[in-house]
Amino acid sequence: MIRLSFGALLAFGACLVLVGANQQEIAAQLGLDLAETGLLGAVLALGIGIGVAGAGPLVDRWSRRPIFAVASLGAGVSLLAFSGELTLIRAALQVGLAGCFIGAQETVVNASIGERFGARASKPLLIVHSAATLGAVLTPFGIGWLATRTDWTTSFQLAGAFELALAAAVWAVRLPPPPHRDRKSTLLAPLFEVMQPAIVPFALVGFAYVGVESTLSIFAVPYVDEVLGLDGTRGRSSISAFWGGLLLGRLLVLAWQREADARLLVGAGIGGGLVIAIGVGWAVSPPELVFAACGISFGFVFPVMIALTGQRFSAAQGSATGLVAGCAALGGFVIPWLHGALGDALGVRPSFLLLVGWCLVIVVAARSAWQRRTT
Repeated sequence: MIRLSFGALLAFGACLVLVGANQQEIAAQLGLDLAETGLLGAVLALGIGIGVAGAGPLVDRWSRRPIFAVASLGAGVSLLAFSGELTLIRAALQVGLAGCFIGAQETVVNASIGERFGARASKPLLIVHSAATLGAVLTPFGIGWLATRTDWTTSFQLAGAFELALAAAVWAVRLPPPPHRDRKSTLLAPLFEVMQPAIVPFALVGFAYVGVESTLSIFAVPYVDEVLGLDGTRGRSSISAFWGGLLLGRLLVLAWQREADARLLVGAGIGGGLVIAIGVGWAVSPPELVFAACGISFGFVFPVMIALTGQRFSAAQGSATGLVAGCAALGGFVIPWLHGALGDALGVRPSFLLLVGWCLVIVVAARSAWQRRTT
């Protein structure tokens, strides 16, 4: 199960940076400004949000293997359909569908690992979510190599082919049975169980974190170009540096001997905010250093947040983690779109500096989650 989950999150991470790493080529072909590019990346996040939240009740009630297989097949077809004759509407539709399906995959992974490992789930989740960062690190380099040999749609098609391989591989893997399979309650009953005030801090952490992560990934290339006067290659390497930092941050917590708690999320918000304020405020170069430092600061936020959510709502982990991940993906929709519009109006640098405000949201929400831990 861990190997399948690792592969699924590897593909997930690659999909997260496809728009950002191809930003210049997509904008040139489709004639997009920053706000429209941000919208395209935001549609991916919105699709992920629909997928992770929508799959939650299904994962708690139905067999996980066919859900995962259908999700992988749908993602593969959506990505393979990319071609050079795209319009913005068609590209957004295909990106959104791919997001829905990879989001459903993620919910299967999060719930299955949470149920199998229980209170010790934070370390396995850190392992498999490190695959997402690895995929996001390697993909921009691969796109840079492909750019000299073929057009930008090839990277989307390769990701689609990998998803089809996952659809076949899942049939050889045993996944934990759904906890609500034998209950006579309605399909949405597990979701209603977790919709209570205790879940709000986790949802806010996810909303702010994924919004910042997506914005940095989508607009790294224009930031490096406009603010530092460097070319697209350095922008793509900054994306890789950011995700490499995320990977390192997750590995550092993985090596930590204690179980993670919400205080780590408080520290991540403070550290990430300081890095953005200093690195962007002073236009520190090389940009790879700033993006890597951001990644290290934020690296463990998502898997720790998911693990803590699963522990808090252990009787309906699919619905709980799906709802929180859905709110996180909503942040990945709203925040890049908003900051893309700010970038068009004010410039990329001010729009990046305003991300510090979302880091403060992480701090406040994580502190609330820590205070609520015994209630």
